Amino acid sequence: MARFVYRMQNILDIKYKLEAQARSDYAVAAAKLAEEEEKLAALYLRKRQYEQKKKELLEDRLNVMDLNLNKKAIDTMKSLIRDQSLQVHIAQRNLEEERKKLSEIMKDRKTHEKLKEHKFEEFKEELKAEESKEIDQLVSFKHNDTTEEE
Repeated sequence: MARFVYRMQNILDIKYKLEAQARSDYAVAAAKLAEEEEKLAALYLRKRQYEQKKKELLEDRLNVMDLNLNKKAIDTMKSLIRDQSLQVHIAQRNLEEERKKLSEIMKDRKTHEKLKEHKFEEFKEELKAEESKEIDQLVSFKHNDTTEEE
């Protein structure tokens, strides 16, 4: 029996490998985004703690030096939060780019899989036609043999 061989199987295999790599890159970008968001959340928490400390300092006896240190700490946290928000935005953009790449690679792979399926269907039709032809020949040979014997 004939065996189906897809001529462009090596290209399809490469598409599978590219898709696996793109999935890996996407996962790395997603992990980076989660890490950056976690850092940002930690900075917001520290800022809230400094603001709470400021309230406590204002309720106690006023110590100008402690208040100034606390104000500088809050300002520093605001700056760090602004910088970290930028990092989160960059990580989000990178994740979106990786998602688009993955989507394109998946479309390309699916296209090649459809081509392979189409070629396989053509192969099956050719096999069916060939088998039908062989059956017709066998029937005609048997018919000819029986008519010659009579």
